[in-house]
Amino acid sequence: MKYGESAYLFQGLSDETRRKIEGIECEVVYAPGEFLFRENEAAPSFYILNEGRIRLVVGPKQLATHVASSAGDIIGWSSLVGNDTYTASAECLTATKVFRIEKNLLDQVLSEDPASGLIFFKHLAGLVGRRLVKSYRAALPIQGTRSAGAQS
Repeated sequence: MKYGESAYLFQGLSDETRRKIEGIECEVVYAPGEFLFRENEAAPSFYILNEGRIRLVVGPKQLATHVASSAGDIIGWSSLVGNDTYTASAECLTATKVFRIEKNLLDQVLSEDPASGLIFFKHLAGLVGRRLVKSYRAALPIQGTRSAGAQS
């Protein structure tokens, strides 16, 4: 938890809570072409990228929505926000190492320190919001610059 999105996600948590979260991390290695998870599968965990590149894709045409390529990028955060299933598929584009954290274990740690839990979820909301804005900006060239209700 020393870099990128994960540094922001865990910033401000108590030292004890950060140590407990580090204690529930599990490093997992994937080969190119393997999936961390697939869209609509049960979502028990989220991931922190350590090394590699992961493409998030959605729908039957597997349209790319995001590429995680920086150490510390968060993948599978839908598991943290009340979704029982993943909303995208996460495919490894290269040899990849991630830290997997099970949601139920994280919930247990955060419930023991509600102040840190509040900070964690505020930061998660910020990360989700930034990705949403990035997606909006990426869609502008496709949709044009006129608003849907604009008059000619």
